[in-house]
Amino acid sequence: MNFRDHVPPHFHAWYNHGEYKVSVDIKTGTIKGEMPGRAVRMILDWLDIYREELLEAWEKTSKGINPDKITPLR
Repeated sequence: MNFRDHVPPHFHAWYNHGEYKVSVDIKTGTIKGEMPGRAVRMILDWLDIYREELLEAWEKTSKGINPDKITPLR
């Protein structure tokens, strides 16, 4: 997430050393950008698990406050 970023609430994900980049809408799961299917499935699974924490982090970053850490993809 970027501080004071544009709406809708979203996060960015990179794969394969930045070869693939996407933006993911936290509320809808809509993905903009390209990424291999396996990576997309992992991101959407992670989103389902941490949606509330991601929305809280979005609220904090939109106010310029450092968000709490969220367990990364593994």
